[in-house]
Amino acid sequence: MFSDKYMTPFLTENREAYERWRDGKLTNFPRAAEDLLVPVSDPRSLTANEIRSLQALCRQANMAIYISHTPHAAGKDIPRHIGKQLGLVHLDNNLLADEDAISSIQVTHEKSGRGYIPYTNRRILWHTDGYYNSPQRPVRAMILHCVRPAVRGGINELIDHEIAYILLREQDPAHIRALMAPDAMTIPANEESGENRGAVTGPVFSIDSDTGCLHMRYTARTRSIVWKDNEGTRAAVAALEKVLADDSPYKFRHRLNAGEGLVCNNVLHNRSGFEDEVDNGAGRLLYRARYHDRIIGTDVSDA
Repeated sequence: MFSDKYMTPFLTENREAYERWRDGKLTNFPRAAEDLLVPVSDPRSLTANEIRSLQALCRQANMAIYISHTPHAAGKDIPRHIGKQLGLVHLDNNLLADEDAISSIQVTHEKSGRGYIPYTNRRILWHTDGYYNSPQRPVRAMILHCVRPAVRGGINELIDHEIAYILLREQDPAHIRALMAPDAMTIPANEESGENRGAVTGPVFSIDSDTGCLHMRYTARTRSIVWKDNEGTRAAVAALEKVLADDSPYKFRHRLNAGEGLVCNNVLHNRSGFEDEVDNGAGRLLYRARYHDRIIGTDVSDA
C-alpha cells in the first residue's frame, strides 16, 4: 500500500519530486512509434530479455508493441500468457467480454446495434479503457493482440497518460487540481440493453493507492460524460482536448498487423475508422484483455 504522499510527484504541492520525475521521464522517452517495437520469438513463452525489453519500454512510456514471429498463432492463449508473464492476472470481466473475460473486437451487428462503437468499423475517440468502472475496479493495464488487421485503416494513436499530465501541469497546475477533484467527471448510468450500471463519479487523474502511480480515466465521447460545472474544470477539459488534438512528438501512430500486440498501463488511445472484407467472414479481429493489475516492474518507484 502506497502511503507517502510527500514523495509522489503527482501532487501539485510536491514540486521538487515532480520536477525530478518529469526530467527523468522526458529524458528517456521514446521518440517515434518504431522505438516502441519489441520483436519476440513466441509471445506465449517470452525470453527473459524479451520480458525486460517490454518492461523497460512500459517503465519509460507505459506501453510497448510486440512483433511476433508466429503471426499465424491466433488463439486467446497469446494475450493470456503474455499477461501472466508481465504480472497481469486479474482480468476485468465486463459485460461485453467473452466468457473467458477476453473480448473479441470485431464488427458484430448485435453489439454495434446497441451502440457499442468498438464493435463497428467507425472511428473511436480518445479514451482510456474502463473509464466507466467504479474506483474499486480500475483498469490499470491492457493488452490488444491483432489476429487480422483491416484491409484499410484501423490505426491507433497512443499517448502516455503521464505525458498528458506533464503537458497539462506545465501549462497550469490548476488544470491538474481540477481534474483530480473527486467529482470532476461523471459517467451516466447505462440503462440500455438491460445493462445494470449506475452512474459513476470520480476524478480524471488519481494516485493509485496500491502503487503510488498515476491513474487516468477519460473519454472524449460527449454523450457518455458529464463534467463538473465550474470554470476550472471547463478550462482543464479544454486544455486536455487541445493536448490530444495537437501534433506532438509524444503522440504515436501504429497499425497493428497480424501477430502484433500492444501491452500498456492503460494509456490514452483512439482508433481510426476502417474498411474490411466483411463478406468473407475474415474481417478485422483483435483480442482485448483488460486487467486490474499494473505491469510488473513499472511502478513509479521502479522508475
